[in-house]
Amino acid sequence: MVFQLTQKLVFPNPYYGEPDGLLAVGGDLSVDRLILAYSNGIFPWYAFREKQIQWWCPLKRFVIFPNEIHISHSMRTLMNKGRYGVSFNQAFHEVIQTCGNLRMEEAGAWLGEDIMKAYTRLHEQGFAASVEVWEESCLVGGLYGVTLGKCFFGESMFSLVPNASKLALIYLAQTFQELGGTLIDCQFETPHLKSMGGRYIDYEEYMRYVQEPFESL
Repeated sequence: MVFQLTQKLVFPNPYYGEPDGLLAVGGDLSVDRLILAYSNGIFPWYAFREKQIQWWCPLKRFVIFPNEIHISHSMRTLMNKGRYGVSFNQAFHEVIQTCGNLRMEEAGAWLGEDIMKAYTRLHEQGFAASVEVWEESCLVGGLYGVTLGKCFFGESMFSLVPNASKLALIYLAQTFQELGGTLIDCQFETPHLKSMGGRYIDYEEYMRYVQEPFESL
């Protein structure tokens, strides 16, 4: 079943959603609604050309545990060369803009102006973060996502040179683990993420990580 949201700040029970994870449509992209969504394992997909916000909550969650991140021999070699620099939260707007621009012509493109504004507001309030990969002063890769408690909810990533997004994800996992983070939500499986340690857990286990006390991080 797919629910129609109203202005009321509430989401339906994820167990009543469609088998593929589609749970609801409508609502808005306010900071309060987004935080409530992610706190329950729900994330938006805004098909902006159709002017419809979709809310998804798959009951099988594809995640990476930071301590399980797989670093291939070729990636270790790349990291040891020191060719690229990595930073955090130094170019959030540029990262999200590049992620959107690179996918703008794809069918089902979702990273339009409204989503960018919504996640920029989250970032300004400390609930979204970016990782940037630099070749000298040029931004060549990165990712961004939502941060709540001990979880990082990945949204999008990009590479303008080979392996830049992998490098961003590795540094995210390593740094997040050092800070006490326990889970990176990948939303959907891709070969790229599976090769780096992504695996499925069920919604009940997933929510135990999401609901760990924020103050302990």
